[in-house]
This record gives sequence, structure tokens and C-alpha cells, in this order.
Amino acid sequence: AQFLVRNAALAPDRIIGVETGGCPHTAIREDASINLEAVDRLNRAFPGVEIIFVESGGDNLAATFSPELSDLTIYVIDVSAGDKIPRKGGPGITKSDLLVINKIDLAPLVGASLEVMDHDSRKMRGERPFIFSNLKTGHGLADIIAFVERQGLLQSERA
Repeated sequence: AQFLVRNAALAPDRIIGVETGGCPHTAIREDASINLEAVDRLNRAFPGVEIIFVESGGDNLAATFSPELSDLTIYVIDVSAGDKIPRKGGPGITKSDLLVINKIDLAPLVGASLEVMDHDSRKMRGERPFIFSNLKTGHGLADIIAFVERQGLLQSERA
């Protein structure tokens, strides 16, 4: 949240943090009501809002992000975690609407093979899309934006 405010990406009143009182992975999986209340508060505070991002942080690939919370799910993994991540599966890898494999520029530095990640992503996701990206340089960003606009039924302001 601080990063988004500091970089003027969002105003502080457009960010709502939730505290689960325990492990957020378990709390989200077992009871989405706290997060649903935060979404409801944003909708009331900003009538006509078109998009709300709900982030589930952490590195637990087995955690289930409650499908009640979103119309569209994007799961982002980091190449520096290794090329075996897609192969490990988990709901984020196999069921998200879009898998983003980010920081591809780090692959040679950490000994990760993008070819292996491509093969394993295809195997684990079937027909579900995935995108290789380096969001620091903007590589893949246009494809991600196009996916969100198309699948989220949003109109591009660039059009």
C-alpha cells in the first residue's frame, strides 16, 4: 500500500487493508467475508468504480484464493523462484484466468530455463493463457492489459 501511495499510483483512500488475525492464506480460504466487506466499502465510497484489485500475498502455492472475491484472477510468479514453479501446480498455476511469469530477465542469473517454464505451464494449464513478462521494462505489459480489458470487459481509455 505504501508503495502505491508513494508512487502516486493510488490515493490512500482507495486502498483498504484487511487484518485476518491469523495466517491470511487460511483466513481467505475459510471465510472471505472480511475481504468482501472491503470490496463493498470501496464500491460504496466510489460509485461507478470499474475495477477493484484484491491481492493475496505470500508464496504458498497450495493456498486457495477464494473465487468469491473476484471475477478475474491473475496469478503472478517470479522467475527467480526457479523454473520448477509451474510444474508444482496449485490452484494459482492451474486455475487462474491468467498466469504471468514475471522477471524473465533474471532467468540466466538464477539458472532458470524459460523453455522449461513454457513447457510446464502449457502442461499444467492446458488451454489457459500465460504470459512471460519483464514488467520493469514493460515487456509483456501490453498483452496483460489487453487480457484484462478483454476478459474483464473493460473499455480501453487508449481507444
